[in-house]
Amino acid sequence: MGKVIAIANQKGGVGKTTTAINLAASLAVLEKKVLIIDADPQANTTSGLNFAPDNDEHRTLYEVMIGRIDIGDALIQTEIANLQMIPSHINLVGAEIEMLEVEDRESLLKNALAPIRDNYDFIIIDCSPSLGLITVNTLTAADSVIIPVQPEFFALEGLGKLLQTIRLVQGGVNPDLKIEGFVVTMFDGRTRVHTQVLGELREHFRDLVFKTVIQRNIRLSEAPSHGKPIILYDIMCNGSTNYLNLAREVLEHNGESL
Repeated sequence: MGKVIAIANQKGGVGKTTTAINLAASLAVLEKKVLIIDADPQANTTSGLNFAPDNDEHRTLYEVMIGRIDIGDALIQTEIANLQMIPSHINLVGAEIEMLEVEDRESLLKNALAPIRDNYDFIIIDCSPSLGLITVNTLTAADSVIIPVQPEFFALEGLGKLLQTIRLVQGGVNPDLKIEGFVVTMFDGRTRVHTQVLGELREHFRDLVFKTVIQRNIRLSEAPSHGKPIILYDIMCNGSTNYLNLAREVLEHNGESL
């Protein structure tokens, strides 16, 4: 059965979508079968993998969540052989309202995933930067959560609401939910603040902080505008190396060696 990992942080601009896209792509390049789900109405993961979020085909996560189509009908093949995607659309904003009267509404995504889950080694979900019903659905469907953290002074404070939401989900609909780890993004080792915050994170969360840090990298920020994960845009840059190393760490966490 495929492991479902949610990439979550309600704080915007921390590299959540960048991490979702490039971790998924790196796992796929390392010969794992991967599905990435864009659960953010902004649809940045969708456009970052070269698919137009304003398409008229009406085969997105929104239609899956409201029960209009089966999840298999929303699958899209990306440029990487082992990587498929379920795209998002701005319509997903309205799904939360439509889901309010639905029975077992927190488990809609989990139930939708059930028929295809065994087809993948990993399912990566890019969460919305909010803590609404769609994000609760992703946390209910997930086995674990990866939390991207930007190394700034308010990083620890900003994690409070997300960790509270995770605890609520653990205490209710998904008691088996684990924190896979915190990954520090946009890191610049020349900056004292970045080094200090990284140290504080490791002191506070210990082994839950990934050894790999994602360095600040121009090529990494350019890649989404070309609709490519960094490994296809510039395999030689630091960003590509960082995300491959993160993927290897995730595999190690899950008892797989390369």
